[in-house]
Amino acid sequence: MRLHLALFLLFGLLLRAGNAGAQASVSGLVLDSVTQAPLSFASVFLANTTLGVTTTEKGEFTFPKVPTGTYDVVASYVGYRLAKQSITVGTAAQQLTLRPSPTASQLGEVVVRPNPNRAADYQKFKELFLGRTTFSGQCRIHNPDDVLVDFDPTENELTASSYKFVQVDNQALGYRIKYYGLRFTTNFTQSVVTFYGQPVFEEMKPRSAREQRRWEANRVTAYRGSLAHFFKSVRDDRVNAEGFVAQRLRIVPNPRFARADSLRRKLARERYLAELTKAENDSLARWRKVPPAYSMLYTAPRPIDSLRRVTADGAQVFLRFRDRLQVSYLREKPDPQYRQRTFPPSAAASAPADRQVSVLVPLLPEIEIQPNGQLANPLAVFTDEYWGFEKMGEFLPVNYLPPAPVPSP
Repeated sequence: MRLHLALFLLFGLLLRAGNAGAQASVSGLVLDSVTQAPLSFASVFLANTTLGVTTTEKGEFTFPKVPTGTYDVVASYVGYRLAKQSITVGTAAQQLTLRPSPTASQLGEVVVRPNPNRAADYQKFKELFLGRTTFSGQCRIHNPDDVLVDFDPTENELTASSYKFVQVDNQALGYRIKYYGLRFTTNFTQSVVTFYGQPVFEEMKPRSAREQRRWEANRVTAYRGSLAHFFKSVRDDRVNAEGFVAQRLRIVPNPRFARADSLRRKLARERYLAELTKAENDSLARWRKVPPAYSMLYTAPRPIDSLRRVTADGAQVFLRFRDRLQVSYLREKPDPQYRQRTFPPSAAASAPADRQVSVLVPLLPEIEIQPNGQLANPLAVFTDEYWGFEKMGEFLPVNYLPPAPVPSP
């Protein structure tokens, strides 16, 4: 099965902020790690949010109202490496000190940029990073020269990073995203895409009221049916009410695959040495179609207690389920650009075209879902199918809140 690491970094980082009424202040200092001198006018932001401030002349900063949850507080300053500290915000005020360290150029050393990116390598990175959705088609990388892309033919692996940040202008959602500390990797042999970093969101200025309304409508579309929406629904016991159906999915190895694959490889080698007979070509075509595994979908929707564990005091909720989970969102059709690509095919391959079907794979026995909807460890799950298809075009800040539903008269 092809697995795509969720944008938790791409989309585990999309998660909805919690109760706006539960907030606390976060303040502190930004100091040079060597001299301990305050860094004036440094940028400080909460990664994956729209919350960002600039330090005073004394290196001080304050976020007066931060919703409860876990955040990376990041300081950025020209000529310095990023400084980062993870905090969990409750109801009490917090103070911290960030100490960026000077880069090589700040210390007087020379930094040499590698050779320019190969056009084909950069294009492949852009496609995999931005995605192929309709909204992704409205995203543009503002500073492509700041992206360093490298392809290793031995490992069949493409990597990308940036010594500054990668700026993505999303004209579909109205966000300017500065992706600091990008680490991007895709292995074409394993069909796995991973990337992470510390992005910060800025609201773009609309050219008209109509454009602002379009952005707001698109943000709602991006949120509905997303991984963030699903996790929040699990925590709040609203899976069915929010339009999701969760079913158990098992991947069972095909006992015939090993022999079929061995015969296929043998005939494939012989084809380069001599022309195959019609019967041999027919056999080669047949063995190519033998899947390495089969998908078994349990048709009954999973009850909420099979998806989560709640502590006795109700203070903590953990995502927990067996095997894989196939999640269908019934209230929106897939993006027109979506093409189901998983092998072996899951039930999503034959799913009705009126729903979005995704697959969730746990890497740990259970993962805490925090009050703001984020996973305590966003790297603890893989996503595939529709959630693996969505990328930067649907990337929302964690403090995004969809509009409340209008009550029925």
